[in-house]
Amino acid sequence: MPSQDQNEEAERQRRMELLIGRLPQKIQDAVNWLLVPERRWVRIPAGILFLAGGMLWFLPILGAWMLPIGILLLAEDIPWLRHLSGRGLAWMEREHPTWLGLKG
Repeated sequence: MPSQDQNEEAERQRRMELLIGRLPQKIQDAVNWLLVPERRWVRIPAGILFLAGGMLWFLPILGAWMLPIGILLLAEDIPWLRHLSGRGLAWMEREHPTWLGLKG
């Protein structure tokens, strides 16, 4: 019987797949490439760069939209961020289901 943590992780993965499925195909391919476990050496620096870019939201091109991407990328390798991203995705499904492609 799956534990509570395994159920939460399965739900987080399901929501991530829904969110990724809403992206344009080329971006989906890039995100899926980054999420392969062996690509940790690229994923972590990319996540940090997205977080740094999000902190510079007031500059052109960079913006607050980069923060959640950075958190989601880093969450693949940092357990407490994984829990945070799971809670954020659950909130998104509950409050804004259309963002995940679900009927509202």
